[in-house]
Amino acid sequence: MESLKPKIAIIGSGNVGSTFAFSLMISGLAREIVLVDKNELLAKGECMDLNHGASLAHPTKIYAAGFEGCEDADIVVITAGANQKAGQSRTDLTKANVAIFKDIIPAISKHAGNAILLVVTNPVDILTYVTLRLSGLPANRVIGSGTVLDTARLKYMISEYCKVDPSNIHTYIIGEHGDTELPVWSNATIGGMAIETYCADYAGHGNAKNDLAEIFVKVKNAAYKIIQAKGATNYSIALALVKITRSILRNENSILPVSTLVTNYCGISDVCISIPSIVNMKGVEQYLKLDLSDQEQELFKHSATTLKNIIKTIEL
Repeated sequence: MESLKPKIAIIGSGNVGSTFAFSLMISGLAREIVLVDKNELLAKGECMDLNHGASLAHPTKIYAAGFEGCEDADIVVITAGANQKAGQSRTDLTKANVAIFKDIIPAISKHAGNAILLVVTNPVDILTYVTLRLSGLPANRVIGSGTVLDTARLKYMISEYCKVDPSNIHTYIIGEHGDTELPVWSNATIGGMAIETYCADYAGHGNAKNDLAEIFVKVKNAAYKIIQAKGATNYSIALALVKITRSILRNENSILPVSTLVTNYCGISDVCISIPSIVNMKGVEQYLKLDLSDQEQELFKHSATTLKNIIKTIEL
C-alpha cells in the first residue's frame, strides 16, 4: 500500500514517543504516523487511543508496526531507550542506550534509507554520533534534538524575569545537551538590544548578570527537577520535536540549536554537538559559526572534549 505523505515513524512509544505522536497529530503536519516499539501491545494501545480522537483532529493515519513500518518515512524520530532516573546523569545512560541503538539503527536503515533520522534518546549528542556511524547516512540527514529544548527553557525563564514574550528573546544554549552546556550571553538580545542593557533599562534589573547566571543554572538542572517530581519530561520535548519536524517538512530554514556533526568548530572536529543550524528539507543545511567570547570558546571546547572522551569508550 502506498504511504501517505508526509509520513513520520516514531521509534519508542513511551512518554516522549507517545506525547510527540499526540502533538504531531494535533499539529496537522503528518498524514501518516507509525509507532514502533518492542512492546507491541503498548504501541497498539497508544495508536488506539489516538485514533479515537480522529474526528476531532486533522486527518491522520496512525498505526503500530515493526521496523518495516519505517518504509517510505520522511523522518524517523528515535525516542527508544532506557529512561533517565532521578539522580542519574544523561551520560550514565550511555552504555545501555548504545547497546539498544546497535540493534535498532541497522533495522531502521534497512527500511528507511531515504529518511532523515532525528535522535531524541539521551545522551542525545553521543547517540546522534552513534546513529551517524551505524547508519552510514550523510551528516546532514542525522540530527539530534540537541539543545532546542534547553534554549526554549532559557527563553521562558528570561521571559518571566523580564516580563516579555519569550519569542522576543534571542539567545541560544549550545554544546552538550547536559551538564557541560553553555549559554551564549555574548550574542543574546531582547528587542535588538543586548540582554543586560534591556534588563537594566526596561526590566528594572540593574545587576542582571548574576541573575542571568542563576537562571541558566536552573535551566541546566530543570530536567532533573522534573524527573524527580513526575518521573519523566515529555510535553516540552514533544513541542521541540514538532518545531524541528515542521522546519524539515515545510522547508522553513529555521535556525535551531540541533546536535550535528562539526568539523573545525573552535578547533573541534568529529563530534555531534549542538550549535545553531539551518534546518530544512535536507536536514541540517549548514551550521553557523558564532562569534563567541573567549570564555564561551573555552566552555564550548570543554563540552566537546567531554563528549569526545565518552565516544572514545564506545566500540562501533
